[in-house]
Amino acid sequence: MTIERVSILINEKLETAMLDYNTDTPTIQITLESGWTKKFSGLDIYECLGKIIKSFPNVKFLCKGAKINVRPSSMSSQMSCGVMAYEHKLGVRASRKDLVNIFQYDDQDIINDPQMQTDFFHRWLKSLKNSSHESKSD
Repeated sequence: MTIERVSILINEKLETAMLDYNTDTPTIQITLESGWTKKFSGLDIYECLGKIIKSFPNVKFLCKGAKINVRPSSMSSQMSCGVMAYEHKLGVRASRKDLVNIFQYDDQDIINDPQMQTDFFHRWLKSLKNSSHESKSD
């Protein structure tokens, strides 16, 4: 198993959560500074992190995996078990330079419900379709 330390905000107090993850059988065991611990499983590590985020709506996870515009592709999910994901920008196709580690620190556009990431992903897909129509009419 691999351990990542992620900064979290609980009632605006900065703490560190230990996330012990296993890519062989996708699981993350979270341990808070208080000693509380729980294991989450899913299809990949990104989904496990999403389940953790959803379970703690009052905790702000300061990492790329909690950012509204971050989501793995099918291929990145298969190749990295969801540890690597794309940071999408509306109207712009994702490229290799947009790949990020979901545990990397970030404090911008952080969500507390993974559905918001799914909704953004669908908006992003639509923005690509719209931008390709605009470029064809130029």
